[in-house]
Order: sequence, then C-alpha cells, then structure tokens
Amino acid sequence: MRAIVSAPVADEARDEAEMRKIVLMMGISLDGYVEGPGREIDWHQVDTPFHQHMNDVLRPMGGFLSGRVTHELMADYWPEADAAPGAEPVEADFAEIWREKPKIVFSRTLKPGPAPWHTTVLPEVSPAAVRALKEEPGGDLSLGGADLAATFLEHDLVDEFRIYVHPVVVGAGKRLFPDGPFDPSLLRLVETRAFDNGVVLLRYERAPE
Repeated sequence: MRAIVSAPVADEARDEAEMRKIVLMMGISLDGYVEGPGREIDWHQVDTPFHQHMNDVLRPMGGFLSGRVTHELMADYWPEADAAPGAEPVEADFAEIWREKPKIVFSRTLKPGPAPWHTTVLPEVSPAAVRALKEEPGGDLSLGGADLAATFLEHDLVDEFRIYVHPVVVGAGKRLFPDGPFDPSLLRLVETRAFDNGVVLLRYERAPE
C-alpha cells in the first residue's frame, strides 16, 4: 500500500483521477427497492439485448466486488452455465466473463485469502483497503450486492452509479438508499438509456467539488 505523505492538493486530485473507479451497478424497482422482502430479484426484466448490454459493460471491468451471499449465488451457477443444456449465447458469454474476472469478496465468515475462480476474500470493507484496490492497475471495479453496496455507500466509497430502473413496483423489501441523516450529495448525469424491455439506465458520477 502506498505510504501516506504530504502532497499538494493538485497532486492528490491527479492521483485520484488516475485510480480505478468503484462503479455501483444495481437494478432497482420504480419504487426504489433492490430486492423484495424475501431477497427476491426475479422481478428484474432481463431479455437477450439487455443481457448483452450487461456483458458489454462488464467485459472491460477490472474485477467484481461482492459480499458472501452474492458471490456464493454466482459461484453456484455461472462457472458451468455455458455447459448447461439450452444455454443462450449471452449466458455462455457471461459465464466466461465471470470465470476469468478477478473477484474480491468481503466476508467475515469466509477464510481470508485466495479462493477458487480468481477470488480473493477480504475480512471487511475499509477505506484503506478499497483505496489499495483502486491503486492497482486495470479496469474499473464493478460493485454489486445490496448489503455490500450499503456498506460502500455508508463509507462514501462509490465513484460512479449505474442504476437500472426496472418497470416494476415491488411494494416492499430492501431499498438501495436507506433513510439516514439529511446530507444531499450532488451527482452529475453522464448517460441515460432506455431499453426496449422498459428498463432505464441512469448513470451518474460524482459532481466536481
């Protein structure tokens, strides 16, 4: 990890700009939920063109960040998904992407260190550990999973938001942004896109201070 030294503000800003970004990628319902009360996400509207879009976005990423639950769900299916009877080409494509990408899993229950499928387990989320990941070479880091996203948001560690609003009203469950103290954070809209299946992408970056 890089030593902490005194430096001009301009140098700090330049260093931050050169780092990899933490990109929160999350599907939410129109009423703001990321999952139902039983952790359901089967209401996500995923057709072939949308799946292809996700593959295209994730392929250049430098790695995936997730919590234990999300990682175990993915590891239970995707390693051999392309060998499943009737697997669609977009599914086979994503299976290869998932297998080959470095994966960082934050968990207090899994054993820290290397794990199968290019995975590294870290015991907790800390700003220092996340900064060290951002300083490594490679593409940006995709952040997924409702619980881990909440922790990153709590520590103000998200650089970019790619929010996919699905045309569904869920009514109850876990919200992406839980209630907290009134503290507005201004973001800059950099992209919108409407998909034929009704999903709308809202992509935001941190606004310049």
